[in-house]
Parts: sequence; C-alpha cells; structure tokens
Amino acid sequence: MVIIIVNFKTYQKASGEEAVKLARICEKVAKDTKADIMVAVQNVDLFHVSKEVSIPVLAEHADPVSYGAHTGKDLPESLVDNGATGVIVNHSEDKEELVDIETVIKRAKGIGLQTIVCAPSPESSEAIAAFSPDFIAVEPPELIGGDISVSKAKPDLISNTIRLVNKVDKQIPVLCGAGVKDSEDVRIALELGCKGILVASGITKAKDPEKALRELVSGGV
Repeated sequence: MVIIIVNFKTYQKASGEEAVKLARICEKVAKDTKADIMVAVQNVDLFHVSKEVSIPVLAEHADPVSYGAHTGKDLPESLVDNGATGVIVNHSEDKEELVDIETVIKRAKGIGLQTIVCAPSPESSEAIAAFSPDFIAVEPPELIGGDISVSKAKPDLISNTIRLVNKVDKQIPVLCGAGVKDSEDVRIALELGCKGILVASGITKAKDPEKALRELVSGGV
C-alpha cells in the first residue's frame, strides 16, 4: 500500500483548528483504505493535532541543536514531547546545508524521530543517503504547487534518484513529490520504484480534501 505524507505547510485551510479538521479527514481515509497516511503540520500545531488523531503526525522543521541557549530554534526533543513521530527536513521552502541535515538526522535517530529528507535532484539525494535518513523525498522545486506532477514531467529524475540512492543504501525508501494531483500520478511514481508520495496543495487546496485524498490512495491499490 502506498505511503502518503500530506504536508500542511502554512495554508489557511491547514492551520490551527483547520489543521485538526484536515488531520481528521486524513485519519478517516487512512482507516477506511488501510493506506499509510501521515500528516506534517506546523510545529505550533503539533501538540493539538497529535492529541486528536491516531495517524502519525510529523513536524515541518527541526533545528540541529541540543538543549541550551538557542532562542527561536526547534529542539528535536521538544518536537517529540509535543507529539511528533517524524520531521520533514530540507524542504525546498526550508533549505538547509548538508552539514545541518546530517546533524538533524543524527539528533533525530537518537530520540526515535523519523526523518523525511527532501532533495531537489538525484545527486543531492545520493549525498543525503549517506546520512541514512528514514526516507528521501525527491522534489524538483520548479514543479511544486504546479499543474503537472514530477512523475509525468520528469520520470527520469525519479528513476535516477532511486538508482543513486540504492547505490548507497537499498534500504532507504524513496518518495516523490511536486505537482502530484491524481491516482495516475501516484501509479506512475510507484511503477518507477517510489514507495509513496509527498503532497501538499493537491489536498490542502482541494475543494473536497477527502475526495482528493481517496483519489490519490486509489493509485496505489
């Protein structure tokens, strides 16, 4: 069954109380379809959302810091304390240096926090694979939020990413994202070797998020 991570970002329909409503929809679809659905919410919404749903709730950011004088930073331990089971790292809207990515992954491993590390290219995915994240999500920035999915626009990018990641560690699942909208996008991604997708606007901006999510899940059945 396909893995689907719904990234709430800071969309109005996915913030505060609306984040809880959307997470409940994702939970309902997960229970009905048995799909592996996770939600990534703003860090300020972690505690509230995680208390309301049983599906995995991810943070959208973590800083490479430990306990101490780090004003304004997101401590990995605090994410766990507030209900996070994992964290998205290095999204194109929240880029990080390789050294910081490595540090966050190491810090997360020590406290049982899964890491879903985004990469814009096969080459960057290969470099990140050396740090042994739990997932790598390849997302070409130019297609994020667009009308055509990476699986249709750049299938070779997915294939090359999987090939290079497998050279480093065949145990790291590869996800893909950017422009994913329908079951065909998902089906192609899985046929190319992905284990799942990372999606945002296709769900958060949909007129009917439940219908849109069920459509994506059907591509992985």
